[in-house]
Formats: sequence, C-alpha cells, structure tokens
Amino acid sequence: MTRFAKALSGAALLAAFVAPSLPASAETLFKIVTVKDDVVVGLNDAELKEFGGDAGGIAKAIAAKGSLTLWQYGVQRGANGENEVAPRAKIGVLANSSLRVEPYKQPYKVLPHE
Repeated sequence: MTRFAKALSGAALLAAFVAPSLPASAETLFKIVTVKDDVVVGLNDAELKEFGGDAGGIAKAIAAKGSLTLWQYGVQRGANGENEVAPRAKIGVLANSSLRVEPYKQPYKVLPHE
C-alpha cells in the first residue's frame, strides 16, 4: 500500500469517527441585502436542502413564493461569556427587485433554531 493510499484510508477512518459527533442540525448563515438594510438568517440542513442548497436557491425561492419565513440571527454573549450567534426571531422576507442573498461567515459558534 502506498503512502498516499495509507493516508487516504487513515483520513477516511478519522472522518468515520468524527462525523457522528457533528450536530444533526448545523446552521448555515446567509445575509439578505436590500436597498434599505440587511439581515442575517440561519437555515438548518433540511431547510437549506429544500431551497436548493445555496444562496441562489434561497433567492429563487423568495422570488417564486413572494415571501419566506426564516430565522433571524444575531451575535449575543453566551452563558460562558463568549460571543455566539443565536436565533432571535422568525421574520418574513418579502421578494424585492433589489434583493441579494449571500453566504455569511461568522467566527463565533452558531446555535441551532427550533
């Protein structure tokens, strides 16, 4: 077995042990930008899959349906004193010709919504 094959099988074995420890409802954040303001929303894996898996799918769903109800996210201080991103409220997002949806990366821990 070559070094590359050994490394690859080792990585696969490690992934098999690490993957089950990941949360089942990982949140993915997106920023929805309009002419007036912007808002950060979070979608779990099932919601993201329903909307096509990316920002373009979310934008298409908003345009096609006219509106979507999503969880708004914001930074807050957690019980341990560190910053975290948590759901604040369910909001309605209306279709608008100047709407833009883009992925939003956050350095803090992201908490799941209901």
